[in-house]
Amino acid sequence: MLSLLLIIFSFVISLVLTGLLFRYASSRSLIDIPNERSSHAIPTPRGGGLAIVITYLITLVILVLTNELSSPYFWAMFVAGGGVALMGFVDDHGHIAARWRLLTHFVASGLILFWLGGLPALSVFGVDIDLGVAGDLLAVISLVWWLNLYNFMDGIDGLAAVETLTISLSAVMLLWLGGTSGTEAACLLLLLLAASVLGFLFWNKPPAQIFMGDVGSTFLGFMLGLLAIVTIIQGLLSPWVWLILGGAFIVDATVTLLRRMLKGERWFEAHRSHAYQKATIRLILYFESTKSLAAERARAKAHGTVSLLVLGINVLWLLPLAYFAQSLPTWGIGMVLIAWLPLVLLVFYFEVGQTRNAC
Repeated sequence: MLSLLLIIFSFVISLVLTGLLFRYASSRSLIDIPNERSSHAIPTPRGGGLAIVITYLITLVILVLTNELSSPYFWAMFVAGGGVALMGFVDDHGHIAARWRLLTHFVASGLILFWLGGLPALSVFGVDIDLGVAGDLLAVISLVWWLNLYNFMDGIDGLAAVETLTISLSAVMLLWLGGTSGTEAACLLLLLLAASVLGFLFWNKPPAQIFMGDVGSTFLGFMLGLLAIVTIIQGLLSPWVWLILGGAFIVDATVTLLRRMLKGERWFEAHRSHAYQKATIRLILYFESTKSLAAERARAKAHGTVSLLVLGINVLWLLPLAYFAQSLPTWGIGMVLIAWLPLVLLVFYFEVGQTRNAC
């Protein structure tokens, strides 16, 4: 009963807080002004993701006070997650140099691995490989990249929220189907995150009334990565499962970044050369020319269509393969390759990393 009440509480509080933050951001002129690299055309308040952060941290306090969450996990999630969110919040209010943001992300990720005791051995085609300190360092780098790519991919209405919902609920489904004891706490943490995001999505669905900002995107990326590490350490889900579930964001952001770096571009600057951005642009032009929709309606419809397409990829393609990766752990890495191959082809089709005709 407590779990159900907390899930409902998370949704309602996030919904209400996002509305309050909409008024706060509007009154403080915390507005994203469109430019040549933006995917939106109307000035829109930002920072609504703070509602997700506050809601989730409150539920963590409730869980630890009711002995539903152990202290090490609480401190790992509350302190490190709160630190990442705080840096995002400050950056939303005034630009913070990339080196300081990355330093915060690395410190928070390092603390996570320290508090949780490091990663277990990795199974590759049935062979257990213990990477030791190198494995922990790889996990830290991966977590930093994951939370940053989440920030990169938060560029159209509803996309980051939809990705979080589908990954969280897919992981819950896999935990439930696995039938392994001790999954209740992990499932609850994932469901609470999903409920917090769902409340925010009411305001962020196309056309978005408020953006989540860095405070929301980095926090969501960090929390999903942290929960992935928790389930890996506890032997509940394999790393391969998480690589598959997050494949849509991982492939798009990683291939785009690598192509921009190879071209010598300033990869850390805002741009519109991700696959999801290019797909959105094409759809806007299609809806305007073929369906004769007004510009803003065409833009909202395009944003919603791309988010739904990502949802479809996650549920219809990645989730089944993640299930097979969990059921057949020996072939987990093979399932990752199968899952990613069409996504790699798709992002190359959209010529990611190429700014030509991006607008």
